[in-house]
Amino acid sequence: MIEILFEFGTEAILIRIDGNSVRFSNTLFGNVMADIKGIRLSREGVIKEFPDLKESEDWKEEAINRFTEKIKGCATEKEKADYIVEDLRKFGYVPKFLQKKGYRRRVIR
Repeated sequence: MIEILFEFGTEAILIRIDGNSVRFSNTLFGNVMADIKGIRLSREGVIKEFPDLKESEDWKEEAINRFTEKIKGCATEKEKADYIVEDLRKFGYVPKFLQKKGYRRRVIR
């Protein structure tokens, strides 16, 4: 299991990767975790990442499916974490800490 803490404006976002499960929380306590279907996606951000969805009515579902397929295509939790960090950086999320289960957290630069 890997946990990554991001800052986005004044919010703290916690992402937990456990096998193929990726869960998100906007609280530091991590008690209320949601899967990708439960997070807010902006249409502008999705279109920036996937310009072909500009005219699509179901842009949110398609973006979620593409994210899910990309995560399933990664072989290890580390690959998944690296992908998520790089992807969210493009949208202004600032990664702060990464912690593997059983290890101390480390600062991400």
